[in-house]
Formats: sequence, C-alpha cells, structure tokens
Amino acid sequence: MLIPVRRIITCNNHEGRSSVLSDGPATNIIGSLTELWTTAEAPHDHATNTDLGACSDSLEPPTSGTVFRFFQIPPEANSAHLSQEEKANAWSDLFASMNAAHVQPDTRRDPGMHKSATTDYIILLQGAITLVLDDEEVDMKPFDVVIQRGTNHSWVNRGEVDALLMAVLVDAKGT
Repeated sequence: MLIPVRRIITCNNHEGRSSVLSDGPATNIIGSLTELWTTAEAPHDHATNTDLGACSDSLEPPTSGTVFRFFQIPPEANSAHLSQEEKANAWSDLFASMNAAHVQPDTRRDPGMHKSATTDYIILLQGAITLVLDDEEVDMKPFDVVIQRGTNHSWVNRGEVDALLMAVLVDAKGT
C-alpha cells in the first residue's frame, strides 16, 4: 500500500490574495508513483485552477515540462518467490501501466532497468535503496540525493521496509 501524501496547492484568489486552492491527499496514482504536479513548457500558467497533478498519466513529463512525484519501492524479499521471467514480466507490466514501455532498452543487469530522456532530481526520504547502474551500484540512506541524467538504471530495495523517494523529472534532450 502506498503511503498517502498530503498535498497543499496554493493560488491567488479573485482579489489577488494568496490562498489555498486544495488541501488533501494526492489521488493520482500511476503504478507505484504518486503524482503531485506537472508543468508544461515554460512559462507556467498560475492562473489556472486545474489540478495538474491529476493530469499526469506517464512516467515521463510533458514535452519541455516537469513532473513532481513520490514513489515507493518495496523490499526485494517481497518478490523473492518469483522466477526471473516473472520479475521481468512484472517490471514490463509496471512500465506499460505508466505509459513507458519504451524506457527499458537494456535489462540484462536487472529486470527493472530503465532509461528516459529526463534529468531527475531524486531524494530518498525513508528506508534504504540501491541505485543499480550498468557498471556499478550505489547504496543510499535517507536524505541522499541522486541527479539522474538520462542513464540506464534501476532501484533495488534490499532493506526490510518500503523505500520512499521524492522525484522531480525534467524533460531533456534524448540520450
């Protein structure tokens, strides 16, 4: 079960004064992603009262835009009973559910490997996670930050609790 995320969205009211447009749980879930907000190409429109978190339907942000989200990775032990083929199929299905079946060019190292044309700012908030790259692995603890620059990677949770991460993805030139 995904950890609920309270989301407070501000706006300028009809008198031009700052106020709260929305305060409640983020409800747009795509796979294991809790979508918080998206932006299209700059400049961004602050006049709209549209919930731009609810508009996100893909792992990747809109063209020339951004996406802000939380995501969770359960412990690897939760899927230890699955065969390698079942794990690969589960990852493939997950990426397809995020409209991102095309982001898995090379899964030889790990079935969750993926690569998108984005610059990602990622912070581990809870638990432990291992960033798996083609040639190495990096163990992370809470508040470690990754600047993911369009490289093939996967996340493996070798801990005992779900890892909770926050990410901002920015559309970038293809790599």
